[in-house]
Amino acid sequence: VQLQASGGGLVQTGGSLRLSCVASGGTFSRLSLGWFRQAPGKEREFVTAIGRSTSSTYYGDSVKGRFTISRDNAKKTVTLQMTSLKPEDTAVYYCAARETIMTHIPLTEQEYNSWGQGTLVTVSS
Repeated sequence: VQLQASGGGLVQTGGSLRLSCVASGGTFSRLSLGWFRQAPGKEREFVTAIGRSTSSTYYGDSVKGRFTISRDNAKKTVTLQMTSLKPEDTAVYYCAARETIMTHIPLTEQEYNSWGQGTLVTVSS
């Protein structure tokens, strides 16, 4: 599976941004999908994930209530809607994918085997 992320950019504190990740190859409906981010000088961290069922989502504590993950199987796309952005959200955001069984959603980067190239989000104070 190949992933192509887009949508990053510069936004002011409190603003919103929408990231998209388009998949090619593989069977999209069999994939669990996640977003991770890596801030300068820090380790990559989990942001959110969505399972094969759109009702199954998980969020990192730092983004709960502000970020929303969704998927469109017909368009082979996973989207991250980010609102109420803070300077600490500044990072390179990566989408990730892995084929899973219906009931499992990977939450660690080690569990994912396909990664997008990353898109930079900068939140100015």
